[in-house]
Amino acid sequence: MSLDAATVRRIARLARIRVDDTEVETLKSELNAILGYVEQLGEVNVDGIEPLSGGAQMALRQREDYVTDGEIAEKVLANAPDREQNFFAVPKVVE
Repeated sequence: MSLDAATVRRIARLARIRVDDTEVETLKSELNAILGYVEQLGEVNVDGIEPLSGGAQMALRQREDYVTDGEIAEKVLANAPDREQNFFAVPKVVE
């Protein structure tokens, strides 16, 4: 498959990419090279080759879920402008 200049302009318009007339020939050759490579991949014999498993089929390692306060409340609240006990104090915004 080979693209012509009109098709390259149409692709650029659909992709909402501004392409000057001077860039059309460069894009045409680059897109034709990409399409040529894709055609080569279609010629590869893959009979008897199992598909690779992607990340979706792999089981994720899981850790036990437990609640913790991090045990660093003093470090967290050290830069707080105002605090009450182990909480940030904020101005009341609802009457």
